[in-house]
Amino acid sequence: MSDIAAKIEIVSYSGTGNTTALAKLIAETSGGRVWSLPHDGETSDKMWEALDAADTILFGSPTYMGGPAWQFKRFADATGDRWYNRQWQDTLAGGFTASGSTNGDKGECMSYFITLANQHGMIWASLGQSSPPSRSNQDSATIWSGGNGGVMAIAGREGMPDGDLQSARDYDA
Repeated sequence: MSDIAAKIEIVSYSGTGNTTALAKLIAETSGGRVWSLPHDGETSDKMWEALDAADTILFGSPTYMGGPAWQFKRFADATGDRWYNRQWQDTLAGGFTASGSTNGDKGECMSYFITLANQHGMIWASLGQSSPPSRSNQDSATIWSGGNGGVMAIAGREGMPDGDLQSARDYDA
């Protein structure tokens, strides 16, 4: 690894706080900076400047109805000029999401992030973790639901499983 610190920017929306919790865990170990999209989905000029200067951009949103929240989609739609000018070309990208059930169509949300990154010419970083060989200790096992595209957590009223939280800490995009 280089002695030069990479600029890691994490942009996410969180309706209940679970996605923000994942963003903060990822930031703790990666040294990234978290940008939380507001409830109206508007993006500040300061955030755009930081994203444009980033070496890595991580995308995060809860999975709602099989995709990202509309606030994140508003952000994604606003990246059109960056796409046109190839501003994020070859920037490293990754993603994370949470939903209330084991599956919750989190894979569809992750596919959305991957497609967004691909359209920008970004380089996608998978989770890079292996699934456990059995269904035992599901709460403590990392990536036990088998999604490799990025961090995919179960977020219920009682919080998130320890293994999902550990996956966020270990995500090395």
